[in-house]
Amino acid sequence: MTIAQSVQITKGSDNVFEDLGFEAEEAMNLKIRADLMLQLRFYIEAQGWTQQQAAAFFKETQPRISNLLNGDITRFSIDKLINMLAKTGMKIKVELYA
Repeated sequence: MTIAQSVQITKGSDNVFEDLGFEAEEAMNLKIRADLMLQLRFYIEAQGWTQQQAAAFFKETQPRISNLLNGDITRFSIDKLINMLAKTGMKIKVELYA
């Protein structure tokens, strides 16, 4: 048997955190935070900013921006991330579906 024959592939859901075994409520919260963090990261990269420049723009510390760019999801609430996105002028749209 080759490795290819022994590998079993399972299609995931649209929420990797749920796939990892988090409870539905926590998985949804984590996914929302991850999505918001990614948008902030894309914005910072598009501006070509250093962490220090991003920190000045968002009125945060450089280590906090480092946490954001490194995906340290535990350090950011949804409220905090939305407030940071608002400073960029981006609009946020919430979509709900069943």
